[in-house]
Amino acid sequence: QVQLVESGGGLVQPGGSLRLSCAASGSISKIDVMGWYRQAPGKQRELVATMTSGGSTNYADSVKGRFTISRENAKNTANLQMNSLKPEDTAVYYCNAFNWGSAPAWAQGTQVTVSS
Repeated sequence: QVQLVESGGGLVQPGGSLRLSCAASGSISKIDVMGWYRQAPGKQRELVATMTSGGSTNYADSVKGRFTISRENAKNTANLQMNSLKPEDTAVYYCNAFNWGSAPAWAQGTQVTVSS
């Protein structure tokens, strides 16, 4: 069983930056994929960025060039650096982690609000 705790988020002006962090704990020896999804009011949850333990990344087109995901495999942690934030990035962001063939674990979610 994997537990995820995320931190970061908050209120930032357009063009600003935020950093989200996620730490996994529990009976785990490895995590194949870690990443973030987000859900804005009235919208479906969508992928933001993921990273495999081997370093392969996947980004939503809307965040490419602005967001950067990183991981420390030995610590089972991941970070999402968000730059040049836009009002449309406003959402609840959820850290996600899974091993191939297993159900994903989700963090509690953290609010990111981009507004002047």
